Amino acid sequence: MIAIIKYNAGNIRSVQNAMARLGFESIITDDADEIRKAARVIFPGVGEAGSAMKYLKDRELDKLIISLTQPVLGICLGLQLLCRHSEEGNTECLNVFDSDVRMFPQTDKVPHMGWNNFSSLQGDIFKGVAVKEDVYYVHSYYSTLSACTSAICDYIVPFSSAMRRDNFHAVQFHPEKSALVGERILSNFLEL
Repeated sequence: MIAIIKYNAGNIRSVQNAMARLGFESIITDDADEIRKAARVIFPGVGEAGSAMKYLKDRELDKLIISLTQPVLGICLGLQLLCRHSEEGNTECLNVFDSDVRMFPQTDKVPHMGWNNFSSLQGDIFKGVAVKEDVYYVHSYYSTLSACTSAICDYIVPFSSAMRRDNFHAVQFHPEKSALVGERILSNFLEL
C-alpha cells in the first residue's frame, strides 16, 4: 500500500490519480499507523509552508515523517518541508535535507510555472530520464543547492530540482503532471 500524507495541502488527489493510472492502490491519510505501515510514502502538496508545518506538528506527523525508513517521496511543497528552513513565513521545517528554501528574486518570471528541463540529474528515480526532458513546475520558492541535490534546474538561479538523502527522495516539479517523463519517475520511485 502507498500512503499519501494528508496535511491540508492542495494537489493530493492528482497524485492519487497518478498512482491509479500506474496500477497502484493508495490511501490519503494523516493516520500515523497507516503511514508507518505503508510500503511507500508520498508527501506531496501545493500550499504555504507555515500552515502546512503547523498541521504536521499539531498531529505529530513532523516526528513521524523524519522517523520513516521506507522510501519517501516529497513533491513540490513536500520537498520544501523536508528542508531545514523556509523563507515562506520564516518556517522551521523537517531538516531532512541540509538546505534552505528561498523566494525567487521578484521578476515578471515568478512564479516559475510551466515546463523546464534539468542541467544535471542523478539517482535511481531518474533511470531512463535525460537532462533534455521537460517536467512541469509551479513554485515561487526554491531549495538551495546542497550535498543532497540530485537534480538541478536553472531558472533565474540554479536550484535543487530534486534531492535525496538515504530513503528520502524529493522533487520540486510535479511528476503527476509531467506526462510520460513524470510517470517514469514515479514508476522508478515505486520500484525502489
